[in-house]
Amino acid sequence: KTEDMKVDRVSIYLCVSLQGGVDNEATLTAYITIALLEIPLPVTHSVVRNALFCLETAANQKENHVYTKALLAYAFALAGNRDKRKALLDSLEKEAVRKDGSVHWQRPGKEPETDLPFRRYRAPSAEVEMTAYVLLAQLTSQPAPAQEELASASLIAKWISSQQNPNGGFSSTQ
Repeated sequence: KTEDMKVDRVSIYLCVSLQGGVDNEATLTAYITIALLEIPLPVTHSVVRNALFCLETAANQKENHVYTKALLAYAFALAGNRDKRKALLDSLEKEAVRKDGSVHWQRPGKEPETDLPFRRYRAPSAEVEMTAYVLLAQLTSQPAPAQEELASASLIAKWISSQQNPNGGFSSTQ
């Protein structure tokens, strides 16, 4: 009972606009929903149901940022909503950057930097994060991902692994 009360308090924060490291309320709601589904709370839990309703509304907006779409795709994958997951992944596919036999996503209007003579360029952490969320969305599917999704996932994993620093880590995130 106490656990439910704690989780219900989280619902107060869903669909609320906060400032800081979060772009918008859909992004914040997606973060929270992902965390709840990874606990795992069932999709039938009232907090998760309410959050998913908010995310469905957000997913129908045409002007969603690529980062938000990646988060939404993963949230719907965890929730088992195959139709929303597929629609978002199809939309993300149109915005993918294909280069050197790999696939990734970058922020709109952000020109990629080039390699310097003695230093290889690594993407900003936000781009690594959003690409990783797309990868998670592709691999989180019921039933298991299709062969085509696995082939696409390998191209994404190739890009993510190319972003590792010499010690095997990645650039810092928030």
